[in-house]
Amino acid sequence: MALKIVLWVLGAIALILLLVFVGGAWQWQRQTQALREPLEAAVPLLSSNTVSLGIYEASDLTDLPLPVQRYFRNVLTDGQPLIAKAEIWQQGQLRMGETEASDRPFTAQQLVVPALPGFDWDARVAMAPGVLAYVHDAYVDGKATLHAALFGLFTVAHQEGSEELAQGELLRYLAEAVWFPTALLPSQRVRWEPIDDRSAQAILVDGDRQVSLTFCFDEEGYVSEVFTPGRYRWVDGEQQLTPWRGHFSHYEPQYGMTIPRAGWVEWELPTGSLTYWRGQITQTAYEWVK
Repeated sequence: MALKIVLWVLGAIALILLLVFVGGAWQWQRQTQALREPLEAAVPLLSSNTVSLGIYEASDLTDLPLPVQRYFRNVLTDGQPLIAKAEIWQQGQLRMGETEASDRPFTAQQLVVPALPGFDWDARVAMAPGVLAYVHDAYVDGKATLHAALFGLFTVAHQEGSEELAQGELLRYLAEAVWFPTALLPSQRVRWEPIDDRSAQAILVDGDRQVSLTFCFDEEGYVSEVFTPGRYRWVDGEQQLTPWRGHFSHYEPQYGMTIPRAGWVEWELPTGSLTYWRGQITQTAYEWVK
């Protein structure tokens, strides 16, 4: 009798866990579809009559700073169609605190529509054996969203709608455009200003919002770093401007372009650099402007 009770209890626990895993994944997928609907809907509406469309031609680079011209000649093929949609799969480590012990493995799939601009980063973070946090980090229709939920059901963090968050997400989009590099062309709302022979300032405008990053180029002409002296970061319940830097490496050919396959991102704190994201690109897929 006692054994039957134990087996019944174990079976009930297993069923509850199964419902949590399956129900959470289903609920999260519904949220993902709703969040991405404006991004997906924009792709078939693109036409050659808009400023966002066309092809890349090297002859259009003459007014850009010299290191930027060299970069585009390195990573794009003359006649390259512009990217209408990018899907990027990643894996790596996400730091949840300020020590290496807080690093957690993650996998993610990111959807980007450069013409808007907009993106959604949909990640799974292994918090402990059998415990997953689902994460959305997104910029859609000019609004930023950061949402994390255990098993996709139990919200542990949710930020939405603030200007500080939107500024940060648009900065992230601009930095990550090296993975969908036609988005950095002047036709995609990006203005380039010279700094020196190894760096330039990229300024992106989306509606009334404007962000800028310093792009640094290596000896071969590829983007090695991006930097801003101020991106908003949560500190003791408040948003504080903090120096922020991204690094890129392992450039490889991809669909006629050349993109970095690895990178890491860090906050520059008074106590030193805090690397909080380190990852590799495992797969990419693109749709092109027709």
